[in-house]
Amino acid sequence: MPAKGVVMPLFRKKVDLFGILSEQSVKTLEGMYALEKYIQAPAEDLAKKVFDIEREADSVRRTLIDELNKTFATPIDREDLFDLSREIDDIIDYGKSTVDEMQLLEIKTNPHLVKMTGLLVKATLEIKDAVGRLKENPNISNEHALRAKKLENQIELTYRDALKDLFNGTDVVGMMKTREIYRHLSNAGDRVDGVANLISGIVVKTA
Repeated sequence: MPAKGVVMPLFRKKVDLFGILSEQSVKTLEGMYALEKYIQAPAEDLAKKVFDIEREADSVRRTLIDELNKTFATPIDREDLFDLSREIDDIIDYGKSTVDEMQLLEIKTNPHLVKMTGLLVKATLEIKDAVGRLKENPNISNEHALRAKKLENQIELTYRDALKDLFNGTDVVGMMKTREIYRHLSNAGDRVDGVANLISGIVVKTA
């Protein structure tokens, strides 16, 4: 019960769900930049930065989910907002797992890892721009989503080239370990594609 004389608001303050989602995509891009620096020159402080940003991105996602649970009317389908947030979260989660396993398995960096991560940064930048434009400029948002998909195709091609070179070696154990790292980055690329598809679907629904 409110204290006597205190007037409770009839309605909750309107929450900018698109703004929170955009903040999550910005954090994810920060994480990808940090991952790129780590891949270029692995170091403990750079690994920690990836882990810290991943936790910050998780916090933003929890805020979004909390607001979704408390908001009756959402600007687009509730499920689409939730799925977008989940797929964006998976991108940075795979970035974190890449660093985790490189440290655990003692995997050194190589040109394929550097190239894949660089493409991931570019693709995540397109995702960030797509999410940021989704509310006010859906058609432009879709253009960024399509660019992200093209970059994901490049990530997949680089992944295949990396596997081809990897299995020309003779160190079977090392090959298996390195393949796991490649798979994490390829999976991150798949999530980029998933986000882009969701955005294009939302644009079609709201046209």
